Amino acid sequence: MATHEKRYVIIGNGVAGTTAAETLRKNDPNCSIHLLTNERYPLYNRVSLPRFLQGVIVEQKVMIRDFAWHEQRNIELITETVVTGVNTEERVVRTEDGREFPYDALLVASGGWANPLKVPGAQDTKHIYNFVTLDDTRTIVERMQESRSALAYGGSFIAYELCDGFAVRKLNTTWLMRGPYWLRNSLDTDGGEVVDNIAKKFGVEVIHGDEIESVIPANGVPSYVKTKKGREIQADMVGVGLGITLNTQILEGSPIEVNGGVVVNEYLETNVPGVYAAGDVANFYDATVKRHHTMGTWDNAKSHGQVAAVNMAGGHQAYVDVPTYTSPLFDVNIAVVGSAESNNPEMETIALREPGEKGNENYRRLFFLENKLVGVLMIGSPKGRKKLVEVVKNQQTYATKAEREALLTLK
Repeated sequence: MATHEKRYVIIGNGVAGTTAAETLRKNDPNCSIHLLTNERYPLYNRVSLPRFLQGVIVEQKVMIRDFAWHEQRNIELITETVVTGVNTEERVVRTEDGREFPYDALLVASGGWANPLKVPGAQDTKHIYNFVTLDDTRTIVERMQESRSALAYGGSFIAYELCDGFAVRKLNTTWLMRGPYWLRNSLDTDGGEVVDNIAKKFGVEVIHGDEIESVIPANGVPSYVKTKKGREIQADMVGVGLGITLNTQILEGSPIEVNGGVVVNEYLETNVPGVYAAGDVANFYDATVKRHHTMGTWDNAKSHGQVAAVNMAGGHQAYVDVPTYTSPLFDVNIAVVGSAESNNPEMETIALREPGEKGNENYRRLFFLENKLVGVLMIGSPKGRKKLVEVVKNQQTYATKAEREALLTLK
């Protein structure tokens, strides 16, 4: 019986998909790799988009790969292509333009898209933006250059990155969020106040516990927004950070299990043999917190891509990692290690807010599960971060209050 070269199809060319393609090629010089994306660009660094938004770096610095890189590695990058379905019996991926891509192993790394603002007046009004893609960033930068006032809406990372960009560009900036403070699943009241003080130092007006009721346009562009509590906030552009919807509809009609993401085991394989998922879209088993969840960080997606590729090629490697994420938060830094969300009822937390001038404080919060450190969130000084990463990796037990509090001051 004749055998053919192994055929791999990857849906999504973000860091998970592109890393998987690169790993597959290194391990198998003869396989075929089709990398499908609905965007028009090769891989770019989404983590760098906020700095591009602020004008700190130029667009060229955002790009990581070019078309030539793919050609040199015989990775067939197919851009501006929308996947419409997966047939797991025939082992084929179908696209909107009628093409079919047969596979021996498939990786779903399709990510998601930003949730739009759905209130009266928003649908037909220009200059209301999401902030996920390079194209999003380009259009926001163009508008900022002709704007005077801006509203950032939401309590997410994306919302603060928009707010930061607006403020650095010297726009009259308001930050509005429904929750009692920013990143409410990770911070506490003190942490939220630290972030507010940082934003206020840059002239940002921060409003909590309210939401947009409607957008009032003038000549097709925002004039001001009305809130549910009766506020009227002037803004000639609005940036929206209201989470993402995972791109799982391409799997409708297939037997692949979807539940808050594409469900995978510790090897990143779905319930259908030969089909894997990685990155934001994967509802993966996290050995550190001993449960399934999704995670939208760059490090996590990159590690997923590496492990998935090994297993697609016949390996048997479990995903065990402690993802880290660092980002500028106005003129300080925020660092997240592991699973730093308190919405797990079994999670216990402690926090330390070090006194200092408003807008220049240090804050850290530690997350414990079964007396083991599983997550860290730090604002301000990064001292001790690498040591805390090792503590999470080692999974040592910290049963007493004194032992845990000592970690708060680890340098």
